[in-house]
Amino acid sequence: MNASPGPKRRSFAADATCPLDGLRVVDLSRLVAGNVLTHMLADFGAEVIKIEIPRKGDSLRDWLENGVPCHWKVYARNKKSVALDIRTAAGRGAIEKMVVGTSVFVESFRPGVMERLGLGPEALHAINPKLVIVRLTGWGQTGPYKNRPGFGSLIEGMSGFAAKNGFADRPPALPNMALADAVAGLQGAYAVMVALREVEAKGGKGQVIDLSLLEPLLSIVGPDAAEYRVSGHVKPRSGNRASITAPRNVYRTKDGRHVALSASTEDMAQRLFRAIGRADMIDDPRFAKNAARLRHVDEVDAIIQAFVGARDHDEVLSFFEREQVTFGPIYDASQIASDPHVVEREVMIDLPDPQAGYLPMHNVTPRLERTPGAIRRPAPELGQHTLEVLSQLGYDDPAIEAMRRDKTL
Repeated sequence: MNASPGPKRRSFAADATCPLDGLRVVDLSRLVAGNVLTHMLADFGAEVIKIEIPRKGDSLRDWLENGVPCHWKVYARNKKSVALDIRTAAGRGAIEKMVVGTSVFVESFRPGVMERLGLGPEALHAINPKLVIVRLTGWGQTGPYKNRPGFGSLIEGMSGFAAKNGFADRPPALPNMALADAVAGLQGAYAVMVALREVEAKGGKGQVIDLSLLEPLLSIVGPDAAEYRVSGHVKPRSGNRASITAPRNVYRTKDGRHVALSASTEDMAQRLFRAIGRADMIDDPRFAKNAARLRHVDEVDAIIQAFVGARDHDEVLSFFEREQVTFGPIYDASQIASDPHVVEREVMIDLPDPQAGYLPMHNVTPRLERTPGAIRRPAPELGQHTLEVLSQLGYDDPAIEAMRRDKTL
């Protein structure tokens, strides 16, 4: 497949209008889940005010690649940064003023911390009854594990994801990405919009969204518990194969690259067999139906691998594209951004960056036809918008200077 030079370069769309314009979100969360949640809202126009610890900032700022905090730059775009210590009386007072005109409040402290600071849901709803409050934790606000540390890796283990991920002859595999956090962030953004719909369309009051990392990930792992109840067996790890359909695997090409196949319907499996010159497999009782192919999956994979392994990568993909068989490339980070489809649709774009010159990142998703989102500003420097936001709240220069002296700022 022909590669394009790379993502298209784009400037920030500073003047773009978006569907969530006018929606203010105050974000006290840290790390990935909360940042994904508010990043989704910010990309569609919400004013996300990121509250960070003075002189330290969000922990994402510490995740560096050659000195560049890539996670921060991707997930904090379109946001504003206010450096504010909420442990001081002045800091808590600023949050209380901020909440007056705010629609969504996001925090990721352990259960009880916000109550001890005087910023629990009861206190916040006394100020703004329509406020939607997201309480993001590892395990939830209730239950015997509520006070345990809630890092995503623990959830990926307990949810059943790691147990089914990887190969049967190797240990369970944790994902090499913040999967539990990202899934929780996406479901959290959805939950926020559901709660806001109730407030705005039905005249409802605000409410608390108890968002754990565990439950969203568990909801997408699949019906494993139901299947265990029915069968009495835990399915072994199947590597790149699927436990419910065959063929589905990764195959090595003659030039040492890899391609992926998912022939998960009977029609596609039959099309594949005809394409590789093995139409006889369609009537062979070992391969004619999905259940039979699962029992003889080693033989199926060996036949497909022999065909793929005799051809170079680009030849394999071109052949199966002509035959309309569902093969695709296995990309790494150096390749995906240069794929011609990704470039043409601007799935990823290059944006100006003071450290990297231009930095590729995913475009706004999902795509709305009439009211799309936009990337209007880069991720902020720590405290970049502190004075702007405090001034809008009515703080004058002496008040701001007093906050500096007591290290609230």
